[in-house]
Amino acid sequence: MKKKRKKNASWIWKTLFVIVLFLFCFTIVQVLALKFINPPLTPNVAWEWADAIIKKQPERRSKYIFKKIEYISPHLRKAVIAAEDQRFLSHNGFDFNEIKNALKTLIKRKKLRGASTISMQTARSVFLLSSKSVFRKIAEMYYTVLIELFWDKHRILEMYLNTVDWGTGVTGAEAAAQKYFSISAQQLSSSQAALMTAILPNPHRWSVKNPSPYVRLRQAKIMKDMALMPQL
Repeated sequence: MKKKRKKNASWIWKTLFVIVLFLFCFTIVQVLALKFINPPLTPNVAWEWADAIIKKQPERRSKYIFKKIEYISPHLRKAVIAAEDQRFLSHNGFDFNEIKNALKTLIKRKKLRGASTISMQTARSVFLLSSKSVFRKIAEMYYTVLIELFWDKHRILEMYLNTVDWGTGVTGAEAAAQKYFSISAQQLSSSQAALMTAILPNPHRWSVKNPSPYVRLRQAKIMKDMALMPQL
């Protein structure tokens, strides 16, 4: 009986090892491939498209158009860094200053605020479905390490701009620029870029077309921070 238990335990551990090894190799290949290949879809876009097909509501399909970073306004590049992650070019995927500040805010004010970097948000939008599970957060951190290892900052920012959720049915800068201003992402002015970026923390609640006073305040602050940044 003991031999049988040991045999079963050994088989379980070997199976788990094989599964973990397979997942590790798969994710490495996945990240390396996307260093050179633009993703045709993101997990969230694929989910929304599948849901629209099942429900026979094609108008609900999320719009997704991938553009090389050279065809995205430098104003928008600067705006997202100014608003979302000002130390993006210097950290290795995790901004420990922001994490420390977020923990202080949580302890003092009992209020949770985000400390996600552009790299972390990119890992989330490119590889994972939206959820608030512990597993997804661990997976997000794991993919963040991988993309920082295998991609340069130029590629990470390009992926971020093309895959970030910019509102209901809108994924990426090109789709957002077309929807909100009827122009391409390359043509965005500094004020338009700042306004688009101002809604990113809550793109399904805040509006570009009908911005609240708070969104306008965010836009003004982003433009002020953009003016202090070097050219990208």
